[in-house]
Amino acid sequence: MMDMSHDMIKACKNAEKDMPNNDMETFFMVGDEEFLPIRESSLDLIISCLGLHWTNDLPGAMIQSRLSLKPDGLFLAAILGGETSKELRIACTIAQMERDGGISPRMSPLAQVRDAGNLLTRAGFSLPGVDVEEYTVRYESALELIEHLRAMGETNALVQRCNLLKKETALATAAIYESMFAAEDGSVPATYQVIFMTGWREHQSQQKAKRRGSATISFKDIQKQFGSSS
Repeated sequence: MMDMSHDMIKACKNAEKDMPNNDMETFFMVGDEEFLPIRESSLDLIISCLGLHWTNDLPGAMIQSRLSLKPDGLFLAAILGGETSKELRIACTIAQMERDGGISPRMSPLAQVRDAGNLLTRAGFSLPGVDVEEYTVRYESALELIEHLRAMGETNALVQRCNLLKKETALATAAIYESMFAAEDGSVPATYQVIFMTGWREHQSQQKAKRRGSATISFKDIQKQFGSSS
């Protein structure tokens, strides 16, 4: 198990001690996804859970992950997608335009679903697969959501960002958020989009695409055989 935070690794170690009947041997290390301290071709499986969207060089981190896998090793990753907190982005944009006369990102940029397959291919993974799920979490107020995002560290990590969010702009954001998206009970929704990616390190046993032009049957023949759906 690897994380950039010493405190997180310490918390994971303590949590493992409290797990009953845990016979699995676990190793913990502090490391950076962009500079993996792992020997090449040494792992059967890599799982990354909601961490890769923080990397400065996402393609480079994924390439390193592929190289760390043994042939036919599996890469599984989940990252936050671009539709995450879309309600907050809309409300914050309107509030900044009204109060500040311009906009500045308040959250880090996130990958779109259409980018995920390209990232896997660019990193050299074979048999790439992408899936997406959207989850809606309800909060008592928009200000509670903002504090939750701050506690998660999911705000804006860009170096050239505006560090100051005026109080009146924050209050306007909350008011716009609630006027546009609040439910009848007063709670507000927040969308979290999670993109799941799977890819394998190439191995001769894996399925491979046929050569272009090698097909022996056309789609028109298939349509004639099974009929067209209306």
